[in-house]
Amino acid sequence: MVCGGFACSKNALCALNVVYMTDVINASWWVMSNKTRDELERSFDCCGLFNLTTLDQQDYAFCTAVCKSRSPTCQMCGEKFLKHSDEALKILGGVGLFFSFTEILGVWLAMRFRNQKDPRANPSAFL
Repeated sequence: MVCGGFACSKNALCALNVVYMTDVINASWWVMSNKTRDELERSFDCCGLFNLTTLDQQDYAFCTAVCKSRSPTCQMCGEKFLKHSDEALKILGGVGLFFSFTEILGVWLAMRFRNQKDPRANPSAFL
């Protein structure tokens, strides 16, 4: 399959980003203490991480989030974390683009005005 330049690379980076973020979230979830997991589950109103293994299912069984009392199934925390991190990365990308373009504008302005002659200088002098 042939894809066209920027669109293909953007989609590839986005897919890689989701895989990478999933790995980071999964690794950090199992390093956290149970107290931290409970606090995250309560604040994000979710249960478990991705519920793919028996450890995840045990974690889901001990969940104390409010959503579990409202309905038998809760949204998984991994999905909410991915959505939250995706929003944060989009904001950071926008900020990065803003500063990149202002830096390019600064370089263009410097190149444009660096060789102008000083109007106060002696016109008969060389440079």
